[in-house]
Amino acid sequence: MSLLRRPHPLDWLAGGLLVLGVLCVATGLLPAAPAGDVLERIGPLVVFLATVIVLAELTGRAEVFDVVATWVARAGRGNYALLFCLCVAFASLTTITLNLDTTAVLLTPVMLALATRVGIAAVPLAMTTVWLANTASLLLPVSNLTNLLAADRVALAPAGMAAVMWAPQLAAIAVTMACLWGFYWRRGRRGEARYVPPEPSRPADPVLLRISAVAVVGFLLAILLADIPLWLASTTAALVVVAAFAVRDRGALRLSLIPWRLLVLVPGMFLVVETVNAHGLHEILARAMGSDSGVPGMLRTAAVGAGFSNVLNNLPAYLAGEAALPASHHDQLLALLVGVNVGPLVTPWASLATLLWFERCRWHGTRIALGRFAGTGLVLAVTATLAATLALAATT
Repeated sequence: MSLLRRPHPLDWLAGGLLVLGVLCVATGLLPAAPAGDVLERIGPLVVFLATVIVLAELTGRAEVFDVVATWVARAGRGNYALLFCLCVAFASLTTITLNLDTTAVLLTPVMLALATRVGIAAVPLAMTTVWLANTASLLLPVSNLTNLLAADRVALAPAGMAAVMWAPQLAAIAVTMACLWGFYWRRGRRGEARYVPPEPSRPADPVLLRISAVAVVGFLLAILLADIPLWLASTTAALVVVAAFAVRDRGALRLSLIPWRLLVLVPGMFLVVETVNAHGLHEILARAMGSDSGVPGMLRTAAVGAGFSNVLNNLPAYLAGEAALPASHHDQLLALLVGVNVGPLVTPWASLATLLWFERCRWHGTRIALGRFAGTGLVLAVTATLAATLALAATT
């Protein structure tokens, strides 16, 4: 939260949650030992979040996303069906490899600006971004903060997690594509038959573009092929890009690059949820999810995770749900992860990525009708969560 600008309502929310969390500890509602365990657990997550967002912001400043988005639009050659498939691939790849918040923060304005440049409808592109920011976040630990929280219990390296989650991920993306086309992309919805491809993108600093692109690729190779902590890989890649900007564009390096709001929000949210969990939520969720580790139990657990995410938020939903599951119920835990990743599509606060996406859409002037957002999101949340959970059950 920068002191140089007027606080956003989300800044007040983040600060309020942190103050409330600290008060829970100070008053004894949350004992010091569980509070310390929570903070120790989310410490590496917070470092990863800070560094990967800085990496993504500077990569966007280096115009890597603009170049790729322009290439996508030109590769579509004016054909909406081809453009649709390319946009789905672009948004999915960004979410899987960099995380859903990067897709919401950086890819959303790039896609909306591209819509303005080539004269195509903005809402289909915007919905592609927000839906795939959530539904394409199953495959790797970096794809979603919930995956990072689950790392200890899931006990899978990135390649191992991909080997387990590839089928649910493909199922979720396939259902998302069907809903996107039916609700937003088909001719009767978008209005145009063809579009005019844009001119090639000309980056202001090709050297920064290349260095940033290499840093991102190196980050991805490190997390997939090397046995190093995620926070170390993201920190190293971010330092490479920061060093390049220090030499070539020092003015881009400012404190506002650091996601202060998220760094305040995450600890506060987890302290508050841990307090509620200690005073009865654990038992409620345990009864709701049951103890069946078979297919019915997996479906039930995924539904509870998706529903709780839309009521509150997917991060505390996962944390509370995980605590209510027996340690041996591995398949139920993975089903919970499906629910909290694929299901938060109905309410604007269901995931941090969706909140950030709404903010970017408002900044661009793109109006998103809440009724249609919730209605179409509900259809996708139910069908994609069901498809992904069944795919998980079939392959485990």
